[in-house]
Amino acid sequence: MILALLHTSPAHPPVFDALRDACHPGLALRHVVREDLLVRAGESGPDSVADEVRALLEAARRDGADAVLCTCSSIGGVAENLAAAVGLPVLRVDRPMAARAVATGPRITVVATVRSTLAPTVALVEEEAARAGHAVDVRTVFVDGAWACFLAGDRDGYLGRVAAAVDSVTDADAIVLAQASMADAADRARTALPVLSSPRPGLDAAAAACASASGPADKA
Repeated sequence: MILALLHTSPAHPPVFDALRDACHPGLALRHVVREDLLVRAGESGPDSVADEVRALLEAARRDGADAVLCTCSSIGGVAENLAAAVGLPVLRVDRPMAARAVATGPRITVVATVRSTLAPTVALVEEEAARAGHAVDVRTVFVDGAWACFLAGDRDGYLGRVAAAVDSVTDADAIVLAQASMADAADRARTALPVLSSPRPGLDAAAAACASASGPADKA
């Protein structure tokens, strides 16, 4: 089974390699890192990178991928919407997390360190709530200054700021960490509230999609 991953940060491949080794050792990962897509999505909106994302997805299909996992929340919706056009399962890493948040309770707080991530993540949570037939109250917290720490390679500073923001939330049934880069902040936060991150459930869903896509061929 082959899973292609579309990232917008070079920090992500090691994270998903480690999760694969721990949970899905039979899954081959092919990483594509395009930091410029996040920059352009932030400047001009996610739809501005749709043509290039489609080209990357088509390249993954030609290279034999069984599915693609987009690990960037800012452009995940764009990638997911292109699945039918490219003829390949395309998953956004944060959808399983959003579904779990909706199942946890109606008051959901989305925490993000990149502003362009907030609207797509809120929309995703609301979409999952509508699918489940639940009413939700989604609030947002932007962690000012955290992304500068991330870009500077200050991982401790980045995660510390995120954890502090998480701990400031007191009136939620679930706290959603909008970006894959934020996942380790869940272990640093002291809150008793559920803090949900995307890498592990996202990879689990993508591995299942790969198994489903490759299964018939394996049996042929």
